[in-house]
Amino acid sequence: MLAIELNSNIIPQLPLQETVGKALLLIREFKVSHLPVVSDEKFLGLISEEDLLHAGNKKLLIENLQENFLNVSVNENDHFLQAVNICNQYQTNVVPVVNSEKEFSGTISGQTLLRVLGTFSGAPEIGGLIVLEMEKSQFSISEITRIMESNEVTILHFNTTENAVTGLLSVTIHLNKKELSVVVAAFERYEYRVVYYFGEEKFDNEINENYHHLMNYLDI
Repeated sequence: MLAIELNSNIIPQLPLQETVGKALLLIREFKVSHLPVVSDEKFLGLISEEDLLHAGNKKLLIENLQENFLNVSVNENDHFLQAVNICNQYQTNVVPVVNSEKEFSGTISGQTLLRVLGTFSGAPEIGGLIVLEMEKSQFSISEITRIMESNEVTILHFNTTENAVTGLLSVTIHLNKKELSVVVAAFERYEYRVVYYFGEEKFDNEINENYHHLMNYLDI
């Protein structure tokens, strides 16, 4: 999904001649962290509530705070994940959208991005979730896929993240089935570390316990 598809003009834009006091009122009314500043249809930057508060004088014009403008935006044809990245990097819940001429087109709200990101990640889809943790050298998407296919489950979504502290790779797998006991057991059989799973238990406790006893016996 492209930025232009999420673009909206609901959040107001500020001219350079607007006062700090009026800008603060708009920020509180629309519950945003920043507001875009626009002059002659050109996007000049974002001004934050924090910078407006530090200005002190509510009658001061926005043009006097240009050195505080945050000059970040996405192009209309950028993927929406670029807007998500800006939200995370600059801690803003407003992402300006511009065209190829740097003309202001509108904004994407953090709430809109959260909704779209939820759909993109498959959150509304019914299924189970498994999280594996491993060394990067252990990661093999072909083997993980083969384990899934051999247990007659389909991967709906697949995501990897690296732990900045440990360097371990976290692999999150969203499956089309909730019955995960067989799949979890298969991963453990291949010596994958399952750190989390969400679904339904197909085995009762006794069968599951017997299975682990067998695996321990075979390891002897």
